[in-house]
Amino acid sequence: MGVSIAYHLAARGVRDIVLLEKEDFYGTGATGRCAGGVRYQFSTEINIHLSLESLPMLARFEQEIGYPVDYRQCGYLFVLTRPQDVRLFERNVALQRQLGVMTEWLDGDEIRRRLPLMRFEDALGGTFYPKDGLVDPNGVVQGYLKAAQRLGVQAHSGRPVTGINSKGGRIQGVETPAGSLACETVINAAGPWAGEIGRMAGVSIPITPLRRQWLTTTPLPEIPADFPFVIDFTQSLYFHREGNGLLSGMSNPHEAPGFRQYPDLDWELTHMMAAIERMPLLEKAGVTSRVAGLYEVTPDAHPIFGATPVEGFYVVAGFSGHGFMHGPIAGKLMAEILLDGQAHSVDVSGLDLARFEEGRLIQEHNVV
Repeated sequence: MGVSIAYHLAARGVRDIVLLEKEDFYGTGATGRCAGGVRYQFSTEINIHLSLESLPMLARFEQEIGYPVDYRQCGYLFVLTRPQDVRLFERNVALQRQLGVMTEWLDGDEIRRRLPLMRFEDALGGTFYPKDGLVDPNGVVQGYLKAAQRLGVQAHSGRPVTGINSKGGRIQGVETPAGSLACETVINAAGPWAGEIGRMAGVSIPITPLRRQWLTTTPLPEIPADFPFVIDFTQSLYFHREGNGLLSGMSNPHEAPGFRQYPDLDWELTHMMAAIERMPLLEKAGVTSRVAGLYEVTPDAHPIFGATPVEGFYVVAGFSGHGFMHGPIAGKLMAEILLDGQAHSVDVSGLDLARFEEGRLIQEHNVV
């Protein structure tokens, strides 16, 4: 999110930009720990619009930014096993098609036909959109970073923000272990840590960090090359090809908020029991890697864009698991907000910070 904003501001001629990253390497926070999925299939108009703008930016990323990101349009296949989810996704598909996303509706037999290696006897229906898929998170981060630096952005890793200075309700600068930086504008793009940064400025930002984890397996030559990104929606259990093996994860509904970024091996056992039940082939697989990262969850599972009560302090965070895929358009929108006074590529005025106090929440149901 930060490198996207820096690039899009610099591309519009802003030259006095400093990007501060607390980690020693860029993209090793929440972005580097995500599963890389990108999709159009959402349940709200605003999230669909964000995807309609952001995913084409990823599709032409190498051409425009000059860095490969390996966009693989394998499609997302949501499998539904409860009647209430069938009704919800029927409404989702109607909205998606209305906006130009021609999602396919599949019955249970069609799902079983498409996934012969999986056990979905209880599948009632599902949805598939072939332009959903996977993108390399590191490639996107490095591409935007290098492009921003070519345009004059000063980027400093290993340099956390330890304080934010304001006077009379206006931003004056930021504090870091390497010294103070005077500035009139601060953009908080700290993802799961955005609430912590907000507190430094005296601004309450309702973002909850929640651990999510996944693992990759040893090679499974039985997995076909066109295997889609499969989501067992009821269990928040997912699978997709990763190299010659499989990547799988499952959300823990009882995960307590916090900044833990190490795998919960007890939950991994629960996850793998569920995964093997769906794909018996996994019984013979080994684990090559396991990763835990953080979602940045808001009360309505939608992001926050724009100004705050402190003049010069902006926020773009709270994407609730969808920040990587919406990062390209988010950077462009923040450049529009700062330079034009409002976003115009997508109307995100309803995703302001004030909506939480004013009761204007827009609930996204399609969260995994």
